Amino acid sequence: MRDFSTDHRWLSINTATVRKSRGVEQPLPDIIEACVQRGIRAISPWRDQVAAAGLPAISKLVKTHGLELSGYCRGGMFPATDTAGLKAAREDNRRAVDEACELNAACLVLVVGALPGALSGKAMHKDIALSRSQVSDGIAELLDYAKINKMPLAIEPLHPMYAADRACINTMEQALDVCDALDPAKSGALGVAVDVYHVWWDPKLEAQIQRAGKERLLAFHVCDWMTPTTHLLEDRGMMGDGVIDIPRIRGWVEAQGFAGYSEVEIFSSGNWWRRESAEVLDTCIVRHRSAV
Repeated sequence: MRDFSTDHRWLSINTATVRKSRGVEQPLPDIIEACVQRGIRAISPWRDQVAAAGLPAISKLVKTHGLELSGYCRGGMFPATDTAGLKAAREDNRRAVDEACELNAACLVLVVGALPGALSGKAMHKDIALSRSQVSDGIAELLDYAKINKMPLAIEPLHPMYAADRACINTMEQALDVCDALDPAKSGALGVAVDVYHVWWDPKLEAQIQRAGKERLLAFHVCDWMTPTTHLLEDRGMMGDGVIDIPRIRGWVEAQGFAGYSEVEIFSSGNWWRRESAEVLDTCIVRHRSAV
């Protein structure tokens, strides 16, 4: 396993981590400049942040500073209740691929979606099997387009607490079943994003990481699970503050040949988003060395 204790060469910042500073939304160009000032070599931006600043401007900044993208957040949200909704999702995901290509991202991360309408508080149906079928169909269609554009797709299984609204793929096993069905040759075009927050609890995790192998392991996300957790979405912890054995999981991932960035992705409305972003980034650097 790589030694992270002496530098932060392999640290990437998911820009959600410093989306807010003292509760105030931060422009993506400012986030990028703050990362560059600290010698952080990679980021993973969110599409809404890119859109707010303008894709051409962000593309120029990334190239000017020689930044790498450990991933691009996000595609997915495939399920819908009608043909028009499915078509809209398909078109939006193709735009996401185009944006990821412009920014030269390592992969497009897919948060696949679940029951239509549930995210806004009113699910349109209860047929999760239908949603999973639409997810598989949507990924299959997008995969053809992504292959043409040479943009790998990384399915991110989300913790089961999100099964109704954000993602009906909740384990590595489920994600890899989709990968094996749609890309049996392990071409490198389809794989998984391993986010420790979502998968740390899974008794099959080590075996499924071995099953994924180097070809399927496209991204590695880190943060920590706090006890008690006070918010389903926005109470992630800084690495080392919670109960996840992050080095052990990284060891499993790197044993398969993964040699990419450890991407810090923290949603924290009650803690880290209330702090100065400079403090958050500096803490990420320290914890990357000591707790990842």
